[in-house]
Amino acid sequence: MRIGVLALQGDFDRHAKALARCGVEAVEVRKPAELADVDGLIIPGGESTTLLKLMDAWGFVPALERFHAEGRPIFGTCAGLILLARDVENPRQFSLDFIDVGVERNAYGRQRESFEAHGSASLDGRATPVEMVFIRAPRIRRVGAGVETLARHGDEAVLARQGSVLVATFHPELTDDPTVHEYFCSMVRKPRAGAAA
Repeated sequence: MRIGVLALQGDFDRHAKALARCGVEAVEVRKPAELADVDGLIIPGGESTTLLKLMDAWGFVPALERFHAEGRPIFGTCAGLILLARDVENPRQFSLDFIDVGVERNAYGRQRESFEAHGSASLDGRATPVEMVFIRAPRIRRVGAGVETLARHGDEAVLARQGSVLVATFHPELTDDPTVHEYFCSMVRKPRAGAAA
């Protein structure tokens, strides 16, 4: 099993190291053709408008749409969540519409207002402790009917899944807690159930 990490911008190296701790081969993906060689993909945090420009320059959008249509799992954290959402505000911008959530960018404030928290995630039917690091994090403002909320911070969804797509408003790769990456690896290991919902 090989999991790609989109390596255009952002903290892709930390995700690769988190995957290695889970015993999974991580592949840095810099060109659309490289998606053919991976079973799942992580889109890391960073700056979503910069990521969009780089993705557009390299022609990533059609390749990602095919990847998603094939049911291969995708995990987006922070800016990655913004790119995968159905709709984005503050300001409005293009997104891939792979998961039915509405997202507000930078909704937790500026860099100096970043914080860490401990929470609980419902993964595979059991409650599991999770460490969360929020850095200029987006907020999930709307969760569609087909989306499962896996973890909350206060009253808000911070980890959610719809079919083959997993998203987090926080940065699991910035902790030593492997829980979220292990859960994504388990999604990739399971046989594909065809195109995602």
